Parts: sequence; structure tokens; C-alpha cells
Amino acid sequence: MKIDILTLFPEMFESLRTSIIGRASKKNILEINIINIRDFAKDKHKKVDDTPYGGGAGMVMKPDVVYDAFKSIEGESKKTIYLSPQGKTLTQNKVEELSNEEHIVLLCGHYEGIDERVIEEIVDEEISIGDYVLTGGEIPAMVLVDSVSRYIDGVLNKESIKEESFSNGLLEYPQYTRPEIFLDKKVPSILLSRKSSRD
Repeated sequence: MKIDILTLFPEMFESLRTSIIGRASKKNILEINIINIRDFAKDKHKKVDDTPYGGGAGMVMKPDVVYDAFKSIEGESKKTIYLSPQGKTLTQNKVEELSNEEHIVLLCGHYEGIDERVIEEIVDEEISIGDYVLTGGEIPAMVLVDSVSRYIDGVLNKESIKEESFSNGLLEYPQYTRPEIFLDKKVPSILLSRKSSRD
């Protein structure tokens, strides 16, 4: 899968180079590209926002800058998602659905949001990670990348995915490991009767 992320703060995505996602990228199972929207600003000051028509607090990201950043991404068949509090809430079913896409573009808003005209032009779907407000779309984008990546063939072993929380509408059961007794609390005896993979 290819994932392109449009953002004003590319440095926030350094964490995607580590752990499971980092390993999947090194194996070319997953391709993640970070595009700095500011690189497409039209003036020497790299201005990417302006005051909203109709008044109001805050600034709005300019449509032409966002559009040009989007147009720099190669590939015709891509699904573009805007991370927005107005979007439909991300669910496990949506995560599994998105894992079947070949190419996803994630658009991260900031400030008071993005000019609606460019959203209407390039966005296929708006997704929210919950009913609360964040400073931008970067953290929601990371949540989406992390959750979707787990379902791409080769990222995790199939046994791990089979027992995932929420996959069957249930939460995963509590987990234990050695030592057998910790702070006077014992591992449940039913688990001790099963042979450990390390024994």
C-alpha cells in the first residue's frame, strides 16, 4: 500500500519510521511519503493561510496551495481522506475496508481548517477519530496509518490479526507473562495449565 500524507508539519511523522510500521516500510510492504504543503506556497514568506471571508477567529488554509500539493502526488486511482472533526468516526470496519485500498492520500488540516472549495475538489471522504478537537490532522493521520497498516499482508502475522480487539465485536482478554507471581498477584490458574510457547 502507498500512503501519501499532506501536512504543514512533516516532522511530526518521524515516529512512523519506527516499530512495526518502520519495519514494514523497510521491507517495501508499505510506502509512506510525507509532503510538506508549505513547499507549494506562492510567496517568499511561504504563506499557506489567510483570514476567513465573513470574519471569525483564526486562519484558513489557502485552497490553491493545498491543491498544488495534492496535484504533485502521482497516481490516478487514489482515495483522498481529509482528517476532520466533521467526518464519520473511524471504526474497525472502516479500518479493514481502507486496508484494501492500494493508494491513500491523507490531508491534514490545521488552524481553522481548509478552504471548502479544495475539499470539495479533491477529497473523497472525511474521517474523524472522535468527538473532540485537536490542533490539527496530524495525530488523527497517524492513528489511521497505524490502524490500517496492521491489516496489510505481511505487516503482522495472521494469528495476531485473528485475535484483534473489536474484530469480532469483542475486546481482547487480559494478558499475563512471567513472573508467575507479581506483587502477590498470581497468573490465573487456567492459564498456567496451558503449555507456554517458551516452555
